[in-house]
Amino acid sequence: MRVKLCALLAIATTLGLSAPPATAQAPVILKVAIVQQIDSMNPFLAVFQSSTEIGRLMYDYLTAYAAADQSVTEGLANRWEPSADKLTWTFTVPEGKKWSDGVPITARDVEFTFNLMLNDQIARTANGSFVTNFQDVTATDDRTVVIRTKTPQVTMLALDVPIVPRHVWEKAGSIKDYTNDQMPVVGSGPFVLTEHVPGQFIKLRANKDYWRGAAKFDELHFVYFQNSDAAVQALGKGEVDLVNRMAPAQFDSLQGKAGVTLNKAQGRRFTELMINPGAQTRTGEPIGDGSPVLRDVRVRRAIAQAIDLDALVSRVNLGYAEKGAGLVPPVFTKFHWQPSAAEQRKFDPAAANAALDAAGFPRKADGTRFALRLIGRAGRAYDEQASEYLKRSMGDIGIPLDVRLVSDNQLNESTTAATYDLAFSGWSTNIDPDFVLSLHTCAQRPGADGKGGTTDAYFCDETYDRLYAQQLSEFDEGKRVEIVKQMQARFYDQVPAVVLAYENALEGYRSDHFAKFTTQPAQGGVIMAQNGMWGYYGAEPAQRSVQAQGTRWAGLALGGAVIAGLVLAVVVMARRRNATAGERE
Repeated sequence: MRVKLCALLAIATTLGLSAPPATAQAPVILKVAIVQQIDSMNPFLAVFQSSTEIGRLMYDYLTAYAAADQSVTEGLANRWEPSADKLTWTFTVPEGKKWSDGVPITARDVEFTFNLMLNDQIARTANGSFVTNFQDVTATDDRTVVIRTKTPQVTMLALDVPIVPRHVWEKAGSIKDYTNDQMPVVGSGPFVLTEHVPGQFIKLRANKDYWRGAAKFDELHFVYFQNSDAAVQALGKGEVDLVNRMAPAQFDSLQGKAGVTLNKAQGRRFTELMINPGAQTRTGEPIGDGSPVLRDVRVRRAIAQAIDLDALVSRVNLGYAEKGAGLVPPVFTKFHWQPSAAEQRKFDPAAANAALDAAGFPRKADGTRFALRLIGRAGRAYDEQASEYLKRSMGDIGIPLDVRLVSDNQLNESTTAATYDLAFSGWSTNIDPDFVLSLHTCAQRPGADGKGGTTDAYFCDETYDRLYAQQLSEFDEGKRVEIVKQMQARFYDQVPAVVLAYENALEGYRSDHFAKFTTQPAQGGVIMAQNGMWGYYGAEPAQRSVQAQGTRWAGLALGGAVIAGLVLAVVVMARRRNATAGERE
């Protein structure tokens, strides 16, 4: 019997019915839908929200914004100290933080990044406004970097500039030609870029040595879709795990969908209609081919007065937005501006028609005054629907619109070159309003070659610029708030663009795949398009630990049950054989 029992146990072991060997676990991947194209992986050139979103995952800033309440917290620096006159700031970069290739992060990386921007106009393309007021930047040792400013600068703890590794970028050569696509791309953030196929996908892996600790999943994939409809359908099928910037009807269609959790939050974006005010370079040379009639502020005001913003929010946003006014969305309550009753530009087509007549643009025999071009983004539901509404609104004041919807890159090229009359656009606003305000300063217009600046609507106004300089140096918060609101009032009055709406962030995720995402702020905040990387970094897989534990114990249970069954069979057989033999004897 002993021999047969051992033989059966050996068979069970051979068949793999003993405790199963450890098996390689498939990586846990967070798949995110992306509709907007990438303009550049080079953080000195990247302007698209999609590009800066990826950049936040790859590179830390000098300081960061906490997920819970968006207060200033540790970034690459963990300490900072201003001088009494606020002209000198000393930042400490602690030991222990490393680039993804293992090289230590030091203050000399910070020095290199900011000096590259100070010395190279092209390197200032995306974030140049942050360093315009810098006198010099010096690393006194590996742990300490000192920044001196020309005048006191209130934004020194809100420098949203990706710090790059000196040992990589000092070999980059021409910044305007450097694509930053040597995979894996060396970074300091929670994820490392490993693959990018334009128009198809972007792949990143979790940085296992990230100083805050590794993410709870292995890979982060951004998957391209031609339009938001396709992205939402993919979410519904479980092909992607996270989608944002949904149209209201798409968001509503997912209500009650099994396995999908929705998130509606006040967004930090505004949507605008740019009105070419007569675009010029930084030196005052005309650029582009905007209609000359738009140089007249009376015409721009009439166009704005003919747009019913309440109707747009109701019919296009389906109520998932707030009516536009200033450049700072209402989510940032302190700096948000709303016009007073005296400043309010009420919807009034009759008054708009009268204003155009008075400006010297009477209707012709066919009822029209002049035609304008409107350019927007194909595949974005808002642009498609709002353009039809605007065609009717402009038709009411004798302005026929020629609407052209194009790709992200084509739209960017057209607005950058100022080859537009009207254009849909929008920006994400940072916690500190300085960056979005800077987009409308004269200094942010491009150079003679059309490059080197990040202007929004080619606005250049002496009054606005004077106010901008004042707010940058004002450390009394109450006084600064008032100046920022004066700037928004000036922009509203001069109308280089009409802020149409502050859209709600409409997001959805597969809660059967990922149980939790970190929102910013914690209460009522967004998952994607944050002032940080917390939404992705804090994602918690729903199944990994359960599956891992369940698979392991299920295997052991199965193996144990089979072995026990075989042993029992052997014992029974042995007993039967003993009984039969005894009877024979």
